[in-house]
Amino acid sequence: MPTSHDLNGLMKFLSRDEWSECFAEVFDDHFGPILGDGDMEFEELAEVLGDDRVMNLWGCAFEDFLTQDFEGEPSNIVDEYLQRRGWKENAQTRAYMGALRTSVMSLYEVSDVVPGQSLMARDLLRGGEPIAVKEGTATKTLKQWDKIAARIVPVRGKNILAGGVLPFTREATECLFDGLLDVFGKKYARKLPAMRDEDLRAVASMFTLVWVFDALDKVMNMPMLQNAEGDEFMFHDVRFPLAAGATQEDITARLNGIAGMSQENAQFWNWLEYMPQGEDKPKEAGTLSLDTAMDNGLRVGNVELKGGFLCLSANSAERAEKGTALIQRALGDLVRTPLTEIRTMQQMMAERPAKGGKTPSAEMPPELAEQVIHEYLDQHYRETLDQPVQMLGGKTPRQAVKTQTGRQKVAEWLKYLENQTARQPDRAHPMAVYSFEWMWTELDVHDLRR
Repeated sequence: MPTSHDLNGLMKFLSRDEWSECFAEVFDDHFGPILGDGDMEFEELAEVLGDDRVMNLWGCAFEDFLTQDFEGEPSNIVDEYLQRRGWKENAQTRAYMGALRTSVMSLYEVSDVVPGQSLMARDLLRGGEPIAVKEGTATKTLKQWDKIAARIVPVRGKNILAGGVLPFTREATECLFDGLLDVFGKKYARKLPAMRDEDLRAVASMFTLVWVFDALDKVMNMPMLQNAEGDEFMFHDVRFPLAAGATQEDITARLNGIAGMSQENAQFWNWLEYMPQGEDKPKEAGTLSLDTAMDNGLRVGNVELKGGFLCLSANSAERAEKGTALIQRALGDLVRTPLTEIRTMQQMMAERPAKGGKTPSAEMPPELAEQVIHEYLDQHYRETLDQPVQMLGGKTPRQAVKTQTGRQKVAEWLKYLENQTARQPDRAHPMAVYSFEWMWTELDVHDLRR
C-alpha cells in the first residue's frame, strides 16, 4: 500500500514526453549554471557530494516542477495526474500532492527540535511567527537554530516537511540573502523586504544553486592532510593474527629488534623514524601536515598486542606497507596473514564518540567535569561581551545592542553560538549541555530568541 508521501505515481507520469520536456526546463534552471560552468554531468555531482545529497537536490527540482504551469491544457502535471490517476491514490497522498502543487520554497530557522517527532520553524523570508511542524526523519539530525531551505506544506491539519530539505550554512545563508536582495531589494537597500509567495516561486532554483555552490566550495577547498613525508592521510589498521604457540615474550623480543620500535609498556610500541630537519617532502598548496614528533624521533605508527592479534596502526598507505613488511620480516612464522582496515579522516572523526567513549573530561567525575567546564565557559563568554566580535562588525556585544539593527545581529550571534554547541557529537558532553540563557538576559535580547 502506498504511503501518505508516495510520489511514485507522479514520477512515472514524468516519463510522458510532454512532461519530461517541461521537467528538463526546470532541471536546467536548477543545475544548468553549475553543470555548465564545471563541464560535468549531473551524475558526476554524486562523486563529489554523495548519492544521498544529489538525490535530495533532484527532489528539490522535482518539487519545484510540481508547482509550475506550462502552456497548453492541462498546464500542470499534478492537476492532470489527479484527474486521470487520482483514484489510485489514498486520500492522504492526494492531499499531499495537492499541497505540493501550491507549495513555496523558503528559508526557515529551526528551534525546539524533538528528535523523531517535531520542530518549530520560523520563516526568515516571509516573516510571521514560528509554526509547528510534524517531522520524523530530519529532526533526528537537526539542531537548535539550524537553517534549512524547505517546503512546509499543510496536509490534513498538520504541517509537514516535503522531501527536498537543504541545510544552509551561515555562508550559504548570507549568499542567498545577497542574491535575493539583488533581485527584489530596492536600490541601495540593505534589508530584504518581506517576500511574497509568487516572488519565491519565481526564484526557487536560487536555493538549489546557492546550496550546491556552497557545498562544492567547501569540498573543493578542504585542505588535504599529509604526513611529514608528503603522503596523503589515510588511516590503516593492520591486524596480524598470532600463530598457535606464539608467546608474548617471543613477540616482544622480535619487535624490539626492529629499528625504530620503542617499547612504551608490555603491550605497546611507538614506531619511530628519524627525519633530519629540511628533508620533509614539499607540500602542495592547500595541504596541512599532521604528525607527532617525539624526543627520540618522529612517530610514524604504533604497534599493540591485543588479545590474539598484533595490531599495526599507521596514517598512510605507504607507512602501512612499510610497517607490514618490517613486522612480517622480523616476526616470521609468529604471525599469520594480516587483515587491513582503511578509514579516512572524516570516518575517524565520525567514529570517535562511539568508539572512544571518552571525552577530555572522562578522567574526572562527570558532575565535577561539567561544573569546571561550565565555570570556564561562563568566564570566557563574560569576557567576550566586552570584546570585538567579527559577526557584529567589530563591535562588542554590549555596544551592538544599543541599536535595533545591532540587537538583531547579537541575536543571530547568540543563535550561532548555541547552534555550534548543540552540534557536539557527544550529547552528554558538558559543552553540549551548556546554557547561553544568561547571555540573552544580560544583553536584553531575550525577546528575539524565537
